[in-house]
Amino acid sequence: MLDLLVTHATLPDGRSDMSIAVQDGRIVEVSPGLAAPAHETLDAGGLLVSPPFVDPHFHMDATLSYGLPRVNASGTLLEGIALWGELKPDLTADALVERALAYCDWAVAKGLLAIRTHVDTSDASLLAVDALLDVKQRVAPYLDLQLVAFPQDGVLRTAGGVASLERALDKGVDVVGGIPHFERTMADGAASVKLLCEIAAARGKLVDMHCDESDDPLSRHIETLAYECQRLGLHGRVTGSHCTSMHSMDNYYVSKLLPLVAESGVSVIANPLINITLQGRHDSYPKRRGMTRVPELLAAGVNVAFGHDCVMDPWYSLGSADMLEVAHMGLHVAQMTSQAGMRQCFDAVTVNAARVMHLPGYGLAPGCDASFVLLQARDPVEAIRLRATRLKVWRHGRLLAQTPAAQAQLHLPGRADTTAFMPARR
Repeated sequence: MLDLLVTHATLPDGRSDMSIAVQDGRIVEVSPGLAAPAHETLDAGGLLVSPPFVDPHFHMDATLSYGLPRVNASGTLLEGIALWGELKPDLTADALVERALAYCDWAVAKGLLAIRTHVDTSDASLLAVDALLDVKQRVAPYLDLQLVAFPQDGVLRTAGGVASLERALDKGVDVVGGIPHFERTMADGAASVKLLCEIAAARGKLVDMHCDESDDPLSRHIETLAYECQRLGLHGRVTGSHCTSMHSMDNYYVSKLLPLVAESGVSVIANPLINITLQGRHDSYPKRRGMTRVPELLAAGVNVAFGHDCVMDPWYSLGSADMLEVAHMGLHVAQMTSQAGMRQCFDAVTVNAARVMHLPGYGLAPGCDASFVLLQARDPVEAIRLRATRLKVWRHGRLLAQTPAAQAQLHLPGRADTTAFMPARR
């Protein structure tokens, strides 16, 4: 007898009336119209069942700290970094853990079951690293948390920066990070990329660099990252995050750059909510959109994912762990309004993001983990449009969260009482 059978589900690839059979925490069959005895059977009623949402770029050590010690008045990236520097001396492990656990609760409720978070290694005490390693262990039964050793103040710019980053890796941090555009010079930035990629290659680690988070079209560290990936044989293990300077690069240069990135197997993460907020702050009009060239990267064969980046922290005052909100903003900023483009934005917060994190067992196929989300929508486009309610969230076949269906009771003059805000009937 099956543990769980979900029937009459619509899948993100468009297949409808599908059944998903679960046994011992894994999907054992996905087929149309399956009927089999199960301890629990759920009729999805034609609604969308998706693999869990994945956030491949976040800063959990800073999350939910908005207003501490003050608010970012200019709204710029650099003031956010300065504000984080002001806050660091007052951080405590207990407060970091408490805020991170609260955010993980928000995430699970939104069907977000895997997060890659950068954790600052510039502080030699590694207080934030130890706190998030603790959080990672605590949430492991219900959420995959992957940590990136992130030298926020620059690995070469900070005294002892390399040693602190390597100590974080020794403690169990998963991924090597960097911020080359924040080093003192372009040359130092390129040197940091080379050094950090060599550290990752020697240790067998993944790489995720904050790369060219700038409006400066001459910030071209993504090129160096692609080169080092090729030189060291790190294909498929490297990610360039943000890459916002690409929005202003010369088109001829980009026509050379995109094939290099694709050839190297480097993934790119755009962070639509934050890129559109922090970038272009020095522009009058016209103002730049602030986000990297998502459609062009996808057309070149680059794996592109979307991250949330920040929620209620020195850089961003909003957010709610909702990756559909991220996809919604990405769709608008990149003008990806075709049916295919909107579905690509859904993939950017699910399958593409899972590929960045190298998540094992991810997907809706026999042999995959029985981790999935029932949404109050009938396809990915409708899910983005409505920021659809996550009706139920499962991990390894176990129900983790459920939310009542969203609907409004209408009492309109001259009409019978009715409901609204349900998915469109087909």
